[in-house]
Amino acid sequence: MADLLPDHEVSRVLVVVAHPDDVDFGAAGTVAHWTDAGHEVVYCVCTDGQSGGFDLDIPRAEMGAIRRGEQEAAAAAVGVTDVRFLGFVDGELEADRELVRSLTRLIRELQPQRVMCPSPERDWAILPRSHPDHLAAGEAAIRAVYPAARNPFSFPDLAEEGLEPWTVREVWLSGHPESNHVVDVTDTVDRKIAALLAHKSQHPDPDALPTRVREWLGANAVRAGLPEGRLAEDFFVVSTG
Repeated sequence: MADLLPDHEVSRVLVVVAHPDDVDFGAAGTVAHWTDAGHEVVYCVCTDGQSGGFDLDIPRAEMGAIRRGEQEAAAAAVGVTDVRFLGFVDGELEADRELVRSLTRLIRELQPQRVMCPSPERDWAILPRSHPDHLAAGEAAIRAVYPAARNPFSFPDLAEEGLEPWTVREVWLSGHPESNHVVDVTDTVDRKIAALLAHKSQHPDPDALPTRVREWLGANAVRAGLPEGRLAEDFFVVSTG
């Protein structure tokens, strides 16, 4: 099991994802626990999710704005009020200098003790978890955490703007092929489901969603050895301090 930072040493968490709704599928129940504990949580969404949805009557040019609004509503359901959108193109995300610099800037600005991001490693057992944009967001976030955000000689123009180096102490990977930590989200699952349902443009059958969510969270709990009837989100946690 992972050796976690104590709650009293965490004041701010940065959650980096590729698309609107990624955090809600992977971690909204955990985020609700964090905000309940008094942690400030900030979402950084790398793309506007322009390639998502199922309704052919919605013009593609409108989808980005729709999904931004849905993500803000979803964030509010679990106590998050600060959502940042980087505006990269859905389906074209790359872990390049521009994205790493953007995330480095955000880390230095916010100074989080903990960062959550997608795993940069592909999970062949559940391939949809490893959308190429997820892998790119995860890789760029890790590069920003180490070494860029803490290295005074990386992106020196940021230091010239007053954004001094910052060391993130812990990274939580979502969608990793292995897990070393689970969070019991039985008591926050209703808020997680509310967050997911806020993404109306993404659910052709919203009535089926709560059952599906509870089934996969229940399977996570069983694998982790939690008592019968519990629900869990799973992560791979890495000490980076």
